[in-house]
Formats: sequence, structure tokens, C-alpha cells
Amino acid sequence: MVIPNAGADVPFITEEQMREVDRAMVEDLGILLLQMMEHAGRGLATVARSRFFAGDPRGRRVLVLAGSGGNGGGGLVAARWLHNWGATVQVRMTAPARRMGEVPRHQLQVLQRMGVDVSEVGDPAAAEPHQHLQPLVAAAEPPLPPADLVLDAIIGYSLRGAPSGAAARAIRAANHHPAPVLALDAPSGVDSTTGAVHEPAIRAAATFTLALPKVGFKQDAARRAVGELYLGDIGVPPELYARPPLKLTVGPIFAQSGIVRLW
Repeated sequence: MVIPNAGADVPFITEEQMREVDRAMVEDLGILLLQMMEHAGRGLATVARSRFFAGDPRGRRVLVLAGSGGNGGGGLVAARWLHNWGATVQVRMTAPARRMGEVPRHQLQVLQRMGVDVSEVGDPAAAEPHQHLQPLVAAAEPPLPPADLVLDAIIGYSLRGAPSGAAARAIRAANHHPAPVLALDAPSGVDSTTGAVHEPAIRAAATFTLALPKVGFKQDAARRAVGELYLGDIGVPPELYARPPLKLTVGPIFAQSGIVRLW
């Protein structure tokens, strides 16, 4: 797949605006979160296949670091697609299943039924008892398995201050891993509105962001953490952007491809 470059007229938005997009998609249009998550995860898997595996992920090793929210759910969807395409996929969760939202927990259960290797990064006492969810021993930097690519789906744009706990440990471990990191929506630890790069924060080789790029990515420090920036279509109609409170003019960005490169 050849990923085209986007034009210069793509608007950048804040976290608050992205929250309004997500709300309007679900509440006003009736588009299910499950649908948007599927678009996000398959797009992430597609970028992984095209950018890092030269179009063929068969036999390549992928490590997915997933949080408990929607960002983690998107990473779990990507894990499923890459597994289906022949990659050897391992998933490390930063929270037990009981702390996950309904939709990302559904994605986790699908992977468990498929027999994909899923375990938890963090305190063994906090893990859900399940034959496919065996906790790792907590450590300052938890050991991560060998991989050719790491997918960061820990936090996304819903960052509230510096990451802590298992999420922080997973971020530090990912930054010490020899494999490149592909982040979903925003590198974990980077504020998508202000561009602040917290400690710790993912240092990504590339980021696959959703719907519209985030304004904070333009800041120099954030741009270095983001790496290459790709934009993915999750099905937002131009009419939704145009109406209040967003009042954004968004053209047919994805007319030629569901994924475009911004830089």
C-alpha cells in the first residue's frame, strides 16, 4: 500500500474538539464506538504493515502495549488484524480486565478466544484470573519480549498529567526496547493540545492519529516524540465538523486513501 501525502489544508484540533467529535459521532449520528474502534485498529495495523514490514507482516514479531480505555481497545483491534495477517503478536496490558470499559474489554475477550498471547504489565495481585492473562512481575522497567515493532496503545489523547504506575513502567520499557514504536493517536505521555512532553513519554518512530491531527503535535518537543505522522479515517462526515461548536471546514481528506501522511 502506498500512503499518499495529505494536502496543506488539514486543520489541527484540540483534545476538547476531539472529544466533541467522538460525542457527536456516537450520540448525534448513532455511530457505534465499536465501529470507530475497528477503523482505528485496522488503520494502525495497516500502517504497521506498510511502513514497518514492507507490506508483509508474516513471521514478524509485534508487541502491543494496551491501556484500559478506547486507545487500548484500538491497539487490541490492531493486534487481531496483524495476527490474522500472519504476524506473531503478543499483548501486554497496563490494567486488569475489570478496569476496562465495555468496548475495549470486548476486544480483549476476542483476542483471548483466539488464543493470542495476552498478559498484564504490573502487580500480579491486580491481574484478572484467566488462562490467557497471566501477570508479569512488577518492576521499574518490566521485561518486554523481543519484537520487530512495538505498538503504543496505552493512553492516547485522554492524558491527565504525567503517566504513572504500570503505564509509566510500560512507557519506559518501550523506550528502552530496540524495536521502533508506532503510537496510536498520540504517543503516550504527550499532551495533544499543549504539546507538553511529560516524563515518561513514548518516543515514537511514527504516530497514527485519528480523524484530524492534534494541535499540540506542532510543538517542537512533541513533534520529535510523534515521529512520522499519519492520519486515519474513522468515518467522520464533513457535516459534523462544520456545525457548532466545531465550525471547521474539512474537505475530502481521504478521497484517495483511508490513511494519509502529514509529515
